[in-house]
Amino acid sequence: MTMGFAEAARTWIPAGTSLDSVIDRARLTAPGLRAFFNIADDWGLATDQQRVLLGGISKSSLHNWKVGHVAALSRDQLERVSLVLGIYKGLALLFADADGAKRWLKSDNSEPAFGGASPLARMLRGGIEDLYVTRRYIDAWRGVR
Repeated sequence: MTMGFAEAARTWIPAGTSLDSVIDRARLTAPGLRAFFNIADDWGLATDQQRVLLGGISKSSLHNWKVGHVAALSRDQLERVSLVLGIYKGLALLFADADGAKRWLKSDNSEPAFGGASPLARMLRGGIEDLYVTRRYIDAWRGVR
């Protein structure tokens, strides 16, 4: 069952939460990973693509995380999950249907931010800045400051 946006918004990062706190990161890890894996399934991402988006983790770590064996993600990993969730939500707000959003994500794009490659290809370069660029592009397209 896919987590809806309302549930994700309620359970993600409430006010007063600090990603510097191990306790807060531990609390956010399970719902964050559930959202991430649901999005990865919806986008049809391969295992290696999921590993890159999560910061280049090992195959065994990915497997363990999928079955719930993780105490707390790092700050970097939670930021990555949050950026993917924001990209997904932004695309859902921009496109009338999920197929349109997936086509945009996977199609070559002539905008300078993507350099002729797809937004997903930019995200899969592996740097957290690549996720930020994609998120900011979508937010700007939506008119969010």
